[in-house]
Amino acid sequence: LPRLPRLPRLPRLPWTMVKQLILTVTRDCNLRCSYCPTAKDGWPSLSPEEARKAVRLFSDGFGGGNIKLFGGEPLLVPDVVRAAMEEARMDPKITWVYLSTNGLGLTREWFAYLRAYPKAILTVSMDGSADDHRRQRRPVRTAVTDSYDHLLAIRDELHRTPRVVITQTIAPATASRAAANLEHLMGLGFWRFNFLPGYYVRWRTEQVRQLEQAFGSMASLITGRWQRKERTYVRNLFTYAPTPFFNTGLVVDSDGTIHPSNIGLSGALDHTRDLTLVGTLNNPPNQQQLIESAARVNDVLEASLDPRVLASTRAVDALLTNFCRGLYPHWARYRRERGAA
Repeated sequence: LPRLPRLPRLPRLPWTMVKQLILTVTRDCNLRCSYCPTAKDGWPSLSPEEARKAVRLFSDGFGGGNIKLFGGEPLLVPDVVRAAMEEARMDPKITWVYLSTNGLGLTREWFAYLRAYPKAILTVSMDGSADDHRRQRRPVRTAVTDSYDHLLAIRDELHRTPRVVITQTIAPATASRAAANLEHLMGLGFWRFNFLPGYYVRWRTEQVRQLEQAFGSMASLITGRWQRKERTYVRNLFTYAPTPFFNTGLVVDSDGTIHPSNIGLSGALDHTRDLTLVGTLNNPPNQQQLIESAARVNDVLEASLDPRVLASTRAVDALLTNFCRGLYPHWARYRRERGAA
């Protein structure tokens, strides 16, 4: 890997309280993406009542905050997603409900529901151009609609839905085209983005260099839009995770077990679930137990990963961090000038 500034060990989780519920409603998925580490086969899904129970536990036992609905592909279990969202709808302790999806399950009925839901933030994953999107996303069922074609077909619905964020995933093989792929997504009319390079996979030295160059070109695209007063939002500027890629908080897995992090989503890290297990929906932990377990997560991660994979992850995460740091002053100027206009 290319020489980067020396990075510290993964930091311990600086928790004083739990602010988000990570709800893995299912591990099942109708795509197999090249960069996705999630173990998918042979897992149960949550029931609607378990999803409601998780939301009540988060609100009553941990003070609430944001909810993130993940998979697998959450819309493969629509009744579970709706149960969680309805439980959260009128709860004043729940701020936002994030729904992350590959988009294949989005229908007119879902769009109508999301537009009427005041706390919804819809995150749709795309890779960029048709060729790169299709190359990285292999359907596992012959009846699955072409993912890229479907997203184009629902593009107008996405534009009419508030708070839609496009997560541009960047696989090692597409790093050299990441800026062109961003330009393609912008050309489709999208303006809210989250950038996600492939974590916990091997990156070759040349691919890391290509990603560094791509982030430079992507920064130019974004800052140019801000200079022209064009709406552009980068979610990465407002998020922090003590563990790259994975989420921390009250994590409820699809089998009802509870953890402080969802590192166990990865097939390569499935064994870590025993090390991070702190309870179940029927026997939940208290906040202190969750915090104490969280403090050990990064040590577990370091002990479990191939050093070369960990080095790749740290390298691409450092590039993403530097990309965001370079955007902050431009974003601040854009906000000031927009407010003064």
